[in-house]
Amino acid sequence: MNIFVTRTLPSSVIAKLEAVGNVEVFSGEGSITPAQLRAAVVGKHALVTMLTEQVDAAVLEAGTDLKVVANVAVGYNNLDVATARARGIICTNTPDVLTESVADFTWALILAITRRLSEGERVVRRREWKGWAFDYMLGTELRGKQLGLVGLGRIAAAVAARASVFGVRVAYTSRSEKSLPNAERMSLDQLLNTSDIVSLHVPLTPDTTHLIDKKALARMKRTAYLINTARGPVVDEAALAWALQQRLIAGAALDVYEKEPVIHPDLFALENVLLVPHLASGTTETRTGMAELAADNVIAVLSGRPPVTPIP
Repeated sequence: MNIFVTRTLPSSVIAKLEAVGNVEVFSGEGSITPAQLRAAVVGKHALVTMLTEQVDAAVLEAGTDLKVVANVAVGYNNLDVATARARGIICTNTPDVLTESVADFTWALILAITRRLSEGERVVRRREWKGWAFDYMLGTELRGKQLGLVGLGRIAAAVAARASVFGVRVAYTSRSEKSLPNAERMSLDQLLNTSDIVSLHVPLTPDTTHLIDKKALARMKRTAYLINTARGPVVDEAALAWALQQRLIAGAALDVYEKEPVIHPDLFALENVLLVPHLASGTTETRTGMAELAADNVIAVLSGRPPVTPIP
C-alpha cells in the first residue's frame, strides 16, 4: 500500500503508517500546490492531508487507487466529500482530540481582547509606557456578562463549560435544542443584540460564509467583542474592519482568516483587534493526537476495517 502525507508529521506517526505501507511525505517548501498534489496521489492508496489542502474532484480523479483520505482537522470544508463517496473513497477527520485545547484557547482570546493584553504588550515593546496610572488602558470585566455561542458543537460546549468560572452566563444558537446546563437558546439576531462576547463555532458551509457581515455586526452591542476560532470566511473581514473603525463593536480576536495567510490590510492598523496565526489547536499534545488519529484511520481502512472517525 502507498501512502502520501502532505506535511511533516511526528516520526512516531510516520512509523505507524510505515507498518502498513510505503510512506511518502511532501518535502517542498510551504504548502503543496494543487498541481503537486494531483501528481502525488497517482498510485497512492491513502492520503493524509491538512485543512490547507483542497482535495477536490481533480485530486480525487487523479488518485484512482485512493481508498481513504484522512484529514488532520475537525472541519472538512477542504474535502469534496460527495465526490469521494461517489468514487468509493472513505473520508475521515479528527474530532474530539482538539476540543479542550481549542476551548482553552478561545478563553485565552476572550481574556486577551477584553483586558487589552496585546495592545498593552505593543505599548511596552515600543517603549511608550510611562508607568502606572489609575485610568490607563482600562479593560472590561467578564463577570456578569453574556457569552453568545454561534453554533453548539463539541468545542462550543467545552467553551460554555468554562464560563461559570468567570461568572459568565451563556446563550447559544443552534438548529436544534441542545442539553446545555444554565444556557439559553436564542435566535442569531437576539444573541447578537444581547451578548457581550460573541464566539463563533460553526463549520464553513455556503450558509455560514459571511454569516458575520455588516448587518450582523451592526446588530451587536457597541461594547461587544467578536471571537473567531472557527473558519475565516464565516466573517466578512472588510465588514469587520469597517465595524471596528466605526467603533460599532469594542473589539475582535481572530485566529482564522478569509484567505489565509493573507489578512485584510485594514485590520493591521487597528488596536482593537487581536490577530493570531491559527494557533487554536497548537499544542504538542493536541497536534500529535490529531496526527495519530488520522494515522489510525488510514491503518484501519487499509487493513480492511471500518475507519475510527469517518466523516458523517
